[in-house]
Amino acid sequence: MKKFLSKPYRWAAIYSIILTVTITYTLLDTFVLPKSLADASIVSSSKAAPADSSGSSSTETSINSKSQSEAAVTDNSYEDENIKITIEKDRKYDSNIYIADIQVSDPSYLKTALANNTYGRNITATTSVMALENNAIFAINGDYYGFRDGGYVLRNGVAYRETARSGDNDALVIDKDGNLSVVPEGEVSLDSLSDQGAWQVLSFGPGLVVDGEVVVNSSSEVSKAMSSNPRTAIGQISELHYIVVVSDGRTSESAGLSLLQLAQELKDRGCTVAYNLDGGGSSTMYFNGEVINHPTGGRNMGERKVSDIVYIGY
Repeated sequence: MKKFLSKPYRWAAIYSIILTVTITYTLLDTFVLPKSLADASIVSSSKAAPADSSGSSSTETSINSKSQSEAAVTDNSYEDENIKITIEKDRKYDSNIYIADIQVSDPSYLKTALANNTYGRNITATTSVMALENNAIFAINGDYYGFRDGGYVLRNGVAYRETARSGDNDALVIDKDGNLSVVPEGEVSLDSLSDQGAWQVLSFGPGLVVDGEVVVNSSSEVSKAMSSNPRTAIGQISELHYIVVVSDGRTSESAGLSLLQLAQELKDRGCTVAYNLDGGGSSTMYFNGEVINHPTGGRNMGERKVSDIVYIGY
């Protein structure tokens, strides 16, 4: 062995092998290997919901079940005494666009969920699978928090990640009253947001509409993204009244939207605040048991597995 190691090039070979193994493991650990950091169901059980969505009595559960059983449902609408959703498909900017108009009677019906009900790295599921597991009436992909090491993660009142992203980034806050706001992530701590009533915080961005005005321009874009993409965004018109826009993209049939086009669509529909969520192959709209858009990353058709969803349901 001593004679073997006496040759300098052999030390170089050993070093190269060690370096390759280390890099390979780091890449697998970052992008492939699932790593659970918290069970959302256990953590959330100790937190009070903003209204009546947790710790519900049997009477409340019965009322919710009755509401769903008496709901008026069509291919593009859902309505019961608490939730009203209307979906339309539009054709603009050489793209197919899906718009959901959502009204709820209580902020507790606007929810989020994590893949496998677990917070962690590389823990993913499709939007439709998460929607089915949570009995969602309507769902979209969230911010894919698991693809990054930074960015606030607050879900259902529980803080999972308190590290802000570096640089100039916007976060979406949904407070206990169901109101949306866009905040500069690097200028406010997650603790202070929680103290101010934040119930959900998602970190993707950028903000699209603030105080009724478009806040992106023709040169705005998510890092490393093309100028036209599949998109997912959520906006608010008024109290408990929301607009969700999902666009197809990266195909010959549907080019996709720029951030400016997306923002203008939300503003034109009356949103006073709107925010860009994860897009590209993640962009998915689920309604009444079906995926109604055509998710694709440009190479493969079908849903991408993601970390989380935003949904409407009981």
